[in-house]
Amino acid sequence: MTSIAVLGIGNNLLQDDGVGIHAMNLFAKNNAHADVSCLDAGTIGLALMDRLSRLDGLVALDAMRLGKAPGTVTVLQGAAMDEHLRNHHGSVHELGLSDLLDALRLSGDLPPKRALIGIEPACIDWGTEPTAKVAAAIPDAAARVGDLVRHWQTDGAEESES
Repeated sequence: MTSIAVLGIGNNLLQDDGVGIHAMNLFAKNNAHADVSCLDAGTIGLALMDRLSRLDGLVALDAMRLGKAPGTVTVLQGAAMDEHLRNHHGSVHELGLSDLLDALRLSGDLPPKRALIGIEPACIDWGTEPTAKVAAAIPDAAARVGDLVRHWQTDGAEESES
């Protein structure tokens, strides 16, 4: 059986910064997969290492500045995700995610299948609800998590290199 974790990353007290958590919650509400766990990772840290060890797959959802229109959903898998985390930091959380993945890699526990689903933010200011364009992208991001999970479970194809 495949074990997959879906992480919602962000601070849901800062409008669009919490979009990863909102998207994870929407996915979790409709998640019928016993082997998929959904975790509110907040602003992320190495404390999550134990929860993420020995996984087959990891999907991280976060606000991600790439210079695109607000609400644009971008999916980076495997080596593309690793490359992005090494070289482009569009979110303060990507540093924490990068450190966490490096620690998993060093311990031999890096999930072979991994993806980062980023949603371009419009505003990161005090507030508990995302802006309209970002909120409208949440169902798309949650659906993309579902697509990845189904693909990883049924295809078994490696999407990444360790």
